[in-house]
Amino acid sequence: MSKQKNIEVEVRGPISKKKLLELEKIFRKSGRFKTLKERVLIDYSTFLPNGNMRERTKDIRLRITNGIPEIIVKLGKAGGLETRKELSVLVGKGEFETLVQIFGALGLVKGALCVRKSRVYDYRGVEFALVEVPNHSYYFEAEKLVSDEEDLKKAEKDLKNICQELNLSLFSDEEFYNYIEILNKEANEVFDFDNYREGYFKNRFGV
Repeated sequence: MSKQKNIEVEVRGPISKKKLLELEKIFRKSGRFKTLKERVLIDYSTFLPNGNMRERTKDIRLRITNGIPEIIVKLGKAGGLETRKELSVLVGKGEFETLVQIFGALGLVKGALCVRKSRVYDYRGVEFALVEVPNHSYYFEAEKLVSDEEDLKKAEKDLKNICQELNLSLFSDEEFYNYIEILNKEANEVFDFDNYREGYFKNRFGV
């Protein structure tokens, strides 16, 4: 029985709109388009005790992607290059508001509300997401899934080599943390369950 691949090995970096279009040409020609992701998420981690991204080792989120709600927990340290275990449970369409209310009842009442649009490609065994932060900026994520520690170093090396061939710069840990702080100030919003009214997400985002 094969092991489940649930450890993400991921690198990220900034890109311009011009670079995004260049990458899309390469991926369409030599890779495979997978999907367009329209995503709304609440990241509760920042507002939890020890929520500083430079120190925390657990992310707790609710997100909805293309209409499908999901509870997601990531275990491990975030950064420019990260290896984290991802635990995820998908929920039926139309249940995102219920999840928000359940989390609120459990004491998870504040989070960073984020909107993202991504075009996802398979390219040489790597999943590339070209991500737009609406009205703000762009970045890429390159990811491989592995099943155990033995595969981590090889996956990291593969990701770095492919990004280098594509002339992509990677975030250092500190650059990534600084970028998230900028997004929290300039693009993301603070979700506060105390101000929440039922139907908010359906009315605003159609989810």
